[in-house]
Amino acid sequence: MGFPKTLSFHTFVFISWVSSIHLLSASLQTEPVAPLPSAPGQCTSFFLTNDQSQHQMNELSRKDVTIALSLVNMILGLFSIFCSFCKKSHCASWMLLVSFLLDMAVRAMTRRLNICSKLGAELNDIAVFTTFGLASALLLGVDGPLNAFLAIIYVLAASFRLCFYSAAGIPLTYQGLPCPYASCVLASTSLLTKGNTFILSCMASLMILFMIDQSYYPRDEILESEKWKKMVYLGGIIVLLLCPFSLTAFYCLTWSLSYIFFPDVLWGKTACLRLQHRRN
Repeated sequence: MGFPKTLSFHTFVFISWVSSIHLLSASLQTEPVAPLPSAPGQCTSFFLTNDQSQHQMNELSRKDVTIALSLVNMILGLFSIFCSFCKKSHCASWMLLVSFLLDMAVRAMTRRLNICSKLGAELNDIAVFTTFGLASALLLGVDGPLNAFLAIIYVLAASFRLCFYSAAGIPLTYQGLPCPYASCVLASTSLLTKGNTFILSCMASLMILFMIDQSYYPRDEILESEKWKKMVYLGGIIVLLLCPFSLTAFYCLTWSLSYIFFPDVLWGKTACLRLQHRRN
């Protein structure tokens, strides 16, 4: 069953975002920690112990937030795969667009809260591969041998790209086009062309070249450095929840293509110089 009306799917997306916020708030809840027992004659401070325990619990809760959001991202990718197998490319594309915005929120939260967790990093890598690798490749369809072969190449290119995720030699940059932007281009194109296989194959071939080209793109730290770039992200959420399907797809496609073709002039050069000046 698909989403025949715009309002019904916007309601579904809204419920997805509310569920994510609910997981976030639930993970932030902490239980009171009892003070550690002290030896007879030893002076201890209940407040100091409680503060230290609360700090540790808050740190664990922050890690739980990013883990929960990464799980939501991966679940959306799995739903997108299921929709693709059910020949519902429209729904599969929308799942990918929601994941695109959610992935940005997860990475921004990780940096803002200064969270570094091995489990969180591994889970995020799995979510990125599942959603922006496998699920995005299945938008091409596997009906014919050529489409299936191109889908396999796309998955391999995404895997190759993830291997160079943190291997860029230039500070504040990604090496190779990030997988979420390539996925956003495919999902938006699928929505605008109603799943035209030929156009999707052409766009997928182009995205494969960008992912393995090893060109440099500005990191998300740069994307958060200027107010108008934050407004672009906020605009993506607004059009996803309130605007018609075609306008949302066009907005996300324009956003992604501007990042791909004008990474330095439009998105990165000025912000990169400013951030390097602050760090020096």
